[in-house]
Amino acid sequence: MADHKFRPEIEVLSAADVPRRRHWDDADKIRIVEESFLGHRQVSATARRHGVSRSLLTIWRRQYRDGELGTETPPSFIPLAVSPKAPAAVPVTAQEAPRDTPDVQLEIVLRNGRRLLAPSSVDPEVLARLLPALEGR
Repeated sequence: MADHKFRPEIEVLSAADVPRRRHWDDADKIRIVEESFLGHRQVSATARRHGVSRSLLTIWRRQYRDGELGTETPPSFIPLAVSPKAPAAVPVTAQEAPRDTPDVQLEIVLRNGRRLLAPSSVDPEVLARLLPALEGR
């Protein structure tokens, strides 16, 4: 006589069967993001082509637009002391020659907690007049 008991097949999954998370370096992210900007409705197609979820590619695109991807120099801090005296006028001959390096953004945190974001090319005299006004003396 035949055995009519129900015996379901069991499939055993191991951690080795599951693909591991991939780490994308900034150069690859930038290449994929720039490819997704080409043409109309390329986000989903680009994500499928590279095996990336559409939501992850959307996050990378936002980071790319905000300048968070591919920053060659990380933000750094430098000590800054502001003296109460106005700076002496700099003679025209002593001014800096034009720089070949791109402008960087300076973040100055004042004693009252306010933050000032300024490009590195800002005129020091303008900055010297602006800081006391922001400190609220």
